[in-house]
Formats: sequence, C-alpha cells, structure tokens
Amino acid sequence: MAIPDFQSCMKPLLDILKDGKEHKFRDAVNILANRFNLTDDERSEMLPSGYQTVISNRIGWASTYLKKALCLEKPKRGVMIITQRGYDFFIHHADAVTIKDLCQFDEAAEFLNLKRNASDSQLVVEDTNDQINMTPEEALDYGAGMLNRDLASSLLAMILSKGDRFFEKLSVQILDKMGYGGDFENSSNLVGGPGDGGIDGIIYGDKLGFDAIYVQAKRYKDSVIGRPILQNFAGALAGAKATKGVFITTSKFADTARDYVKSLSAPKIVLIDGIRLCELMIEYGLGVNVSRTIEIKKLDSDFFEDDEMID
Repeated sequence: MAIPDFQSCMKPLLDILKDGKEHKFRDAVNILANRFNLTDDERSEMLPSGYQTVISNRIGWASTYLKKALCLEKPKRGVMIITQRGYDFFIHHADAVTIKDLCQFDEAAEFLNLKRNASDSQLVVEDTNDQINMTPEEALDYGAGMLNRDLASSLLAMILSKGDRFFEKLSVQILDKMGYGGDFENSSNLVGGPGDGGIDGIIYGDKLGFDAIYVQAKRYKDSVIGRPILQNFAGALAGAKATKGVFITTSKFADTARDYVKSLSAPKIVLIDGIRLCELMIEYGLGVNVSRTIEIKKLDSDFFEDDEMID
C-alpha cells in the first residue's frame, strides 16, 4: 500500500501505545511500517529535503498532534506513552482519528489556532488533509507557522524544566537580544536574589543609566499572574525611581492584571507571557538554531529584457 498520510497514522499509533507502557519512537515506526505493509522502497523514501524518511515524518506529526491534544506524553527524547485521555479517546473512536476529532480538546484547537463560531460556539475546523485551497506560498507559511508553534511549546517545556535563576537570566538575555541593552560592557545585569526588592534584572540603554529597563521574571507552570503581583512590581519600580518595567512569566496574565497595567500612566510596564516569550526567542534566535533553509526563487524578468544577449 502507499505510505499513509499522518492522520491515518494516529489511530494505529494509539493502538500501539494503549498498553500504557513507554515505547520508543523508532520502534513504533518499524511496527507501523509492518502493519501498513510498506515495501523497502516506501520505508526508505525520503522527504525532498533528504533529512528524514517520509514515514517517520508522518508518524512524527501524528504523535505531535496527539501530544498537543494531551493524548500522549513524551517523558524523554524519542519515547512516548499514552495518557488516560488518550486511552479513553482511543476506546471511543472505532474508526480512523482525524485532526477534527482531536479538536474536541481545547489544547489541540489552541495549537491549530482555530476559532469558535460566535453563533454556536463550535470550533471552525477546515479540511486539513491537503489544504487544496492553499496556494504554494500559503502552504509554506502555514507549515512554517505550525513548526514554530510546536517549537514554542517545546521551548516552554524546556524552560519550565530549569530553575528560577536560569529563567531570570533568560529574561534579561532576550531583552538584550532584542536590542534594548546598550552597545557597551555590562549593559545587561542580573540582580535578582534574596532581598532584590522585586527586581531581577536591569537593562541599561546608555552608560550613565539614564535609560534603564527593570525586569521581573516569574517561572510559574500553572499559576496565572493577577493584579496584586503587578501592583507589587509597580511599587518596586517606584521605589527604584524607574520609569520602565518588563514583567516576564512562563504562565499567563489575568485580564485584571492587563487592565491594571493599561491604567498606569507611570511607570510604563510591558507584559510578556510564556507563549510570547517563546515567540520572541524564535524570532531573535535565543535558545534555538536553524534546522534548514529553503530558498524560493522567481523569474528574473530583467535578465530576459536584454536584447543584446550574445547567442
């Protein structure tokens, strides 16, 4: 048979994982290749980039979507295990599993950037099999967006696995990467610690310190940052006679916190939540590297307008 698309790999993958044990990804690929009766040529068929086999790529994306829906977990690199949600989902889906099925879970819908219809509160899920209505340029942008959202999720998980001091340092580094620090030594300073007065870092835009940004970083997994924490930060800024502050967290900000910051005339406080932080890390190349580069070329019309070209 032909190599199945990634959606067709999701149900069989859950079938392998339903025993509740840890399974290596490479073992799952071999098992599914056997179940799909793939030929040797199909097993070894590579993506156009040449960096991965087609079947591994498709099973990989099947596992990614299932992970985003919290149907499986990856406790360590190259290892998968089913969750209780995944087991229940598998039991209640006798037929093939599609992205549309997974979008009953808010986590999967959020990953896909899907919106709810205002009239019936139902998720608007478009046909994702081939994106046949997309132009090639749109398909490239769509794919890049999906890859970046998956990378952002991986970045956030990695950050949460580190300690508070690491996160404080990272928070200063990203602002420095964005160009807020001056072009001189010690323009970015990590000052957090016991008795830090609510300030974890300071970014100096000039050597005399006239233009400075004060940073507070909170590495929370589940807690939502509310108004009281922002009020404390504003008080710390006032105590330091600071006019600019950035509050960075791995979690989210409550609406009351965002409204409070908007109401301030001074000091000016900018909020960066976990997802935005990871987007900035990807944009400015902090904690990530380039996997590969694709060149898209177009016709050079000027070249063909030169009538004096020698045959």
